[in-house]
Amino acid sequence: MSREQAQIIINEIENRGFQAYLVGGCVRDLLLGRIPEDWDIASSARPEQIMEIFGDKAYPTGLKHGTVTVKTDREAFEITTFRTEGSYSDGRHPDAVTFARTMEEDLSRRDFTVNAMAIDSAGRLVDPYDGAGDLARRLIRCVGEPERRFTEDALRILRGLRFASVLHFSIEKSTRQAIQTHAHLLQRIASERILAEMNKLLCGDGCREVLLAYPDVLGVFIPELLPCVGFDQMNIHHCYDVYTHTAYATAAAEPNPILRWTMLLHDIGKVNTFTIDSAGQGHFYGHPRVSADMAREICARLRMRRKDREDIVTLIEWHDRDIPVTEKGIGSAVLQLGEENFRRLLAVKRADNLAQAPEYRWVMRKIDLGEKLLYEMLQKKRCILLKDLEVDGNDLMALGYSGREIGQTLQRLLRSVIAGEIENQREKLLAYLRMK
Repeated sequence: MSREQAQIIINEIENRGFQAYLVGGCVRDLLLGRIPEDWDIASSARPEQIMEIFGDKAYPTGLKHGTVTVKTDREAFEITTFRTEGSYSDGRHPDAVTFARTMEEDLSRRDFTVNAMAIDSAGRLVDPYDGAGDLARRLIRCVGEPERRFTEDALRILRGLRFASVLHFSIEKSTRQAIQTHAHLLQRIASERILAEMNKLLCGDGCREVLLAYPDVLGVFIPELLPCVGFDQMNIHHCYDVYTHTAYATAAAEPNPILRWTMLLHDIGKVNTFTIDSAGQGHFYGHPRVSADMAREICARLRMRRKDREDIVTLIEWHDRDIPVTEKGIGSAVLQLGEENFRRLLAVKRADNLAQAPEYRWVMRKIDLGEKLLYEMLQKKRCILLKDLEVDGNDLMALGYSGREIGQTLQRLLRSVIAGEIENQREKLLAYLRMK
C-alpha cells in the first residue's frame, strides 16, 4: 500500500469539507523510518458521507464502528470516523461507539502513546500524548490510566508485550505494573487472538527480553512455562535455568513462528523428567517426548493450525536426537522428516546450542557439517527423497501393486537405498521388487 494513494483519499475527503488524517500504526512506522504495512485514515466524515464521496469504491466493512473500506485499483484503505468508546462490559469490545468531533478525542481512546498519533495532509503531527517522545525514548506507555486501558480490553496487555518485542522497546513503569496486576484478564481472550499476538511477539527483535521479564503474563495462557522459571538444570552443558535457557534459545532461532514456538516449548517437559545422578549431575531423560506431548496439547489449546502443530511437535521430538553426520544418517533423517523439517531441525539445534554453556559450542561444528553434507548430497543427486528414486508408482502398478501398498513399497525401497542395501538403478530396483 502506498502513502501516495492514501494522500489522494485524504485530499478527496478534505475537498468535500471534512478533516482526514493518517493515524495509528502507520504514523508510528513513518516516524521510525519504516514502511507501514497498513495506511489507516481517520476522518470527521460519517460513514454514510464516506460512502457518498467514494461511490462504488466504498464498502461498509465496519459500520457499527464507523469504518468504511475504500478500494483503489490494487489497494484498500480503512477510513474510520472520529470516535470515542463507552464501557467494555466483556473486557474486549466497547458496548457502544460514539462519533467524536476532533482527532484529539479519537486519539484519547487508543491503547499506547506510540499508536496515538496522527498526521494531517500538510504533514503536521497531532501528538497529544507525546508518542513521538516515547518513540525517541524507546518506550511503550499507555494512553491515560494503564488500569483503565487494560480492563477495557485485556488483549492490550499482550499487545503491549508484542510492541515491546517487535520494536525492541522497554515498557514504562506504571504500564508494566498494570500489565502484571491485570495479566489474569487474558483468561477472557479467545485463543485465536492470543495466538496471533504471540506469533508476532515471538518473532520480535526484543523477544528474549520480553520472555525473561514477563513469564507470569505468558503463564496465564501457557501455565506449563511457570515451573521452568528458575529451575536449576545442575548440568555441565547448561549455564542457565530451564526458563532462561528457553528465552535465549527462542531468541537465537530465526524469526519464524514455527521455529520460535518450537524453541519456546522444546524443554517444557524437563521439570517432569529431572533426575540427579550419584555425581550430582542433573539429567532429563526422555524430556523430548514429554515436551512434545505437552506442546501438542498447548498448540491445540491455542487453536494452532494442524500442520504447524504437527511440525512443532515433530521438531521438539527430534531436537535432542543425535544424527550421524554420514550420508546414511542424514539420508535417514531427511526420509523421516522431509527436507524442509530437516533444515528446520538444524536451525533448532543451532538455537539450542547457542543457549547452552559456551564451552559446548563445539556442537555447532557438527551441525554445520550436517548441513554441508546435505548440500553435497543434493548437489550430487544422492537418493534421499522419493522423487530421487529411479522407479515410481507407475512401475509398481505394472508389477501388480495397488493402493496404499504402492506408497509403502516406495518408502521401503528408499530406506533400502539410503541404507546402502541396494543401488538406485532402475533395473536393479525392479529386479529387487520381482524377487519379493
